[in-house]
Amino acid sequence: MRSKTTFDIQYAHRFYQFQGEAQYLHGHTGTLTIEVENDINPGVNMAFPCNEIKKIAWDVIKNFDHALILREDDPLLPAILEVYEKQGIKNGTGTNTMKGSAFKTELATAYPDCRIVVTKETMTVEGMIKIVYDLLKDKLPIAKISFTSGDNAAREEYKPSLKIDTCPHCGIKLVNGVCPKCGYRK
Repeated sequence: MRSKTTFDIQYAHRFYQFQGEAQYLHGHTGTLTIEVENDINPGVNMAFPCNEIKKIAWDVIKNFDHALILREDDPLLPAILEVYEKQGIKNGTGTNTMKGSAFKTELATAYPDCRIVVTKETMTVEGMIKIVYDLLKDKLPIAKISFTSGDNAAREEYKPSLKIDTCPHCGIKLVNGVCPKCGYRK
């Protein structure tokens, strides 16, 4: 059985070296949908609580929200970092409360203090799906990820190999056999 949840994120990017309007810096509202697959827990009658999917995934995904996403070889990147340095915001500000956990993968690196994500490839809807899966595959039993942004949409399905042991009372992931919410012990 599957549970799914969605996230709306606002971000700016451009297709560096692209011939067309997308070569200019522009913004989008994107909708990311994550479906997880797990056994139905008879106590709570769901595969995985959507609020738990949100909590686990949002810690990574919020790095993309209100962020600038640029390819690592984009000449705008050093210029923007220089401006951020001059403005005193490169290393963060007290108002930057949406920071997620910093990450560095083969596909992308997040710099949450300055709200920038640097990618290996141009950020497309397919690229977003690849990055999100790479970041969450060891945290959630992902069965499908969809991402729409503007007129563009993509999806990818996966065979989940991760099994999550959940609490029969709360449905959330057990940590060392104990529910962190209600204290249930397996």
